Amino acid sequence: MFRRSPDHIEETNMRAVDVMTRKVITVGPGTTVREAACLFADNHISGAPVVDDEGRLLGMLTEGDLIHRAEIGTQARRRSWWLEFFASTQNLAATYIKENARLVKDVMTPKVITVKETTPVSEIADLLERHRIKRVPVLYDGELLGIVSRANLVKALASVPKEAGVTTPNPDQTLRDSVIRELGGHRWAVAAENVIVNDGTVHLWGVVTSLEQARAMCIAAEKVPGVKGVEDHTDAPMLIPAM
Repeated sequence: MFRRSPDHIEETNMRAVDVMTRKVITVGPGTTVREAACLFADNHISGAPVVDDEGRLLGMLTEGDLIHRAEIGTQARRRSWWLEFFASTQNLAATYIKENARLVKDVMTPKVITVKETTPVSEIADLLERHRIKRVPVLYDGELLGIVSRANLVKALASVPKEAGVTTPNPDQTLRDSVIRELGGHRWAVAAENVIVNDGTVHLWGVVTSLEQARAMCIAAEKVPGVKGVEDHTDAPMLIPAM
């Protein structure tokens, strides 16, 4: 069973954005099951997010969704006739779909546990253990940013300094705190959770009402010593047309 992250990791304030895999192999809902199986085998992966053309998460496809298939004779063992008699038609139909459907959209798991880019790794470790899963997609406003797997957490553990009891401040977290302080007190600034720092680059997210507001935030972030660059991901509010 996967255990909770050690205190060393929690003390470094690592978050999903610090440990996630950014270049994620994905599949589309219209991908065939055979094509997905080839993708898994060729890239040595055991799961992939299912996304639409805009990069929004629709579900997750894993090896578990592909192991019981009619093509290779690995269908689930049939129940005795009396158990099957009492089984719901919904469950029987769902099993048939898993074993025979041609497209990913019919065999994927649609209900996916996800995290935000700001979720602490300690919470992610708890999710993986509690739900007995191997990975969680990282989302921002429904869009896939990356994925955190058990392997990512193991790599995070390996990055902890060897000296027992010695914690090294996360430079990105320190820089983020400075940027948030610089933005603090300004009515035009976005909320703190919309400020992400990765490798010295500040990423600003959220909804703004003007180009001036977005530019002011960029200038404020650029003023902070140590900032290597600023990327503006902010967007205008979605307007809903009157009926």
